[in-house]
Amino acid sequence: MRRSTWIYLLLLLALAGTYYFLNNREEPADIAITFEPEAEVSYLFSAEDGVPASIRVESKAGEIVEVTRDADNAWVLKLPLEASADQGAAEAAASQVTTMRILDSLPDIDLEIVGLKTPEYTLIVKFRNVERKVSIGVITPTESGYYVLSPDGDVVIVSASSVDALLNLLTFPPYLETPTPSPIPATETPLPSTPEAGSVTPGATTSHP
Repeated sequence: MRRSTWIYLLLLLALAGTYYFLNNREEPADIAITFEPEAEVSYLFSAEDGVPASIRVESKAGEIVEVTRDADNAWVLKLPLEASADQGAAEAAASQVTTMRILDSLPDIDLEIVGLKTPEYTLIVKFRNVERKVSIGVITPTESGYYVLSPDGDVVIVSASSVDALLNLLTFPPYLETPTPSPIPATETPLPSTPEAGSVTPGATTSHP
């Protein structure tokens, strides 16, 4: 048999094998691809409330700081004393209010256990048309959040970093300039003068030998 015939025969066998493989191979099973929905992010204050017009933070110890927008929409400090406010620091606090993320909710929990029966802090935020009040309890054991009583009356855990950013206003109120107390002039009581040796006190009688 000629060599070319062998070549044609091998090609024919190869084509037959390929045809058989393509027609008898098993179809791959359909792979179902599922996408887990992203967890919904919840915030302490609703975006529908708008932007804060006033922020007030009170501590259980009696400390209070309050900043508010004036008629020109500029931030001013109302408490602990009335003064011009650092616009950047006050606006940063307002932005923080709108991004206070809820990490978890705790239904049916004893308020005393989480420090909310007598709150450690109270946060009052006034928006354009509504006022929201929340109570802040103790920090969680992992220190990742604070127990908070939301405006809706639910006990939730809120990110510690966002809460601390507002609580720091109590320690560092956003004054435009750090207020310095006016110096009080000191009053000195003059010491009685001591007569020098040999001097004569007026009105005294000098005796002669």
